[in-house]
Amino acid sequence: MSSDEPLGVVCLIPTVLVFVLAVWTHRPIESLLSGVIVGLVMLNGIEFVPALAEVSLTVLTDSDVAWVILVCGLMGSLIALLLRIGATRSFTETISNRVSDARGALMATWALGIALFVDDYLNSLAAGAAMRDVTDKFRVAREKLAYVIDSTAAPISVLIPFSTWGAFFAGLIVANDLAAEGEGLRTYISAIPYMFYPWLAAIIVPLVVYDVIPSLGAMASADARAQSTGQCVPPEAQYIEDANRSLAPKHDTFAGLGFFILPMACLVAVTVYADNDFLVGVYVALGVTAAAILVRRLLDLRETTETILEGFKTMLEPLTVLVAAFMLKEVNDDLGLASYIVDGLSPLLSAELLPAAMFVTMAAVSFFTGSNWGVFVIALPIVATLGRELGTDMTLLIGATLSASTFGSHACFYSDATVLTAQASGCTPFQHAWTQIPYALIAASISFIAYLVIGFAL
Repeated sequence: MSSDEPLGVVCLIPTVLVFVLAVWTHRPIESLLSGVIVGLVMLNGIEFVPALAEVSLTVLTDSDVAWVILVCGLMGSLIALLLRIGATRSFTETISNRVSDARGALMATWALGIALFVDDYLNSLAAGAAMRDVTDKFRVAREKLAYVIDSTAAPISVLIPFSTWGAFFAGLIVANDLAAEGEGLRTYISAIPYMFYPWLAAIIVPLVVYDVIPSLGAMASADARAQSTGQCVPPEAQYIEDANRSLAPKHDTFAGLGFFILPMACLVAVTVYADNDFLVGVYVALGVTAAAILVRRLLDLRETTETILEGFKTMLEPLTVLVAAFMLKEVNDDLGLASYIVDGLSPLLSAELLPAAMFVTMAAVSFFTGSNWGVFVIALPIVATLGRELGTDMTLLIGATLSASTFGSHACFYSDATVLTAQASGCTPFQHAWTQIPYALIAASISFIAYLVIGFAL
């Protein structure tokens, strides 16, 4: 299905179309599918329908995509159980009794996100479910809640190496001969000081919460709406809120705080024990939680099973967006988008400029494609080759490339973290991305300057 001849600048057309449609319609699924179809027409002409079937099957049978579907769906099931038995309400009330204003609620959200470092999906889904009611009490716009959660999702998972991000990227570092066998994690850790974007994304949150950095653009409008009217959920996202609220606690059931904390602690502990395999952690945590519910007779077997299925179903829309984003990535790979951008810049680079250039280039590719792990897989061999040829410090390059991947996860309106955070927080992916982008660009701009300075200093 891939193009035999380089397509040049026209390979940008599907992705540009996606963003134009997204800004116009605020609908990610339709925008993504339009980009996919246009890209397939470019590659296959009138035979694009069989190609669409092929790329759909390729994506849905890919082990990484299956992993995402299972992890997100089962996390939806686990959260649904905690909502149904009142455990989330217990956690929410405990936090609510310990904070006295909106700033305290947002800082508690920030701290919870850091504590859930093991995986960005866990952070996005669990923190959103736990903190919605707390922030609503103080008239915090859901868009701001989503921003705080997302800023401790991928950024914190990147900075703390004992996470799913750390395990994945440490393996890639070894696979690309940037570290000896068994030394991938050590090399990854040595690059953490150079991961400027995730550091800044996490640090900027308290500055926003305490108004050192004011609300900007669409976030200012969202804040004004919530404060003046008490309407924390944006009107266009009410259907998401209705879906989240459909999993209300059973009227005669009120599980204690331990029923929220223990499943989360189990999830983190098992994930770390299983070599950072988050899917194993989700399965164990879900099984243990369901068993404890049945033993305590908080729900019967039918209610438990139905709640698990309902929780999985609440993830259907965000998973559809993610599958469409994976399809767009497949099409862009066949169009040669990443290679076109990197190859176009390569002749202009020097050892001093390479870190900053790689950050900007890979950040743009990750942002426009919605792919963060995938971009790193494509880019790392190119980065390694350029780094060796130009004599650039490899840990600095690894840090810059991982910063770029984090920016894509954090800022793109159809990246996995953006979609899942929006779902859990109760706003649309576009609303979340649009209100968050000024802060992401602040962190990206400072990161770019830092890579320029350190590139010439080393």
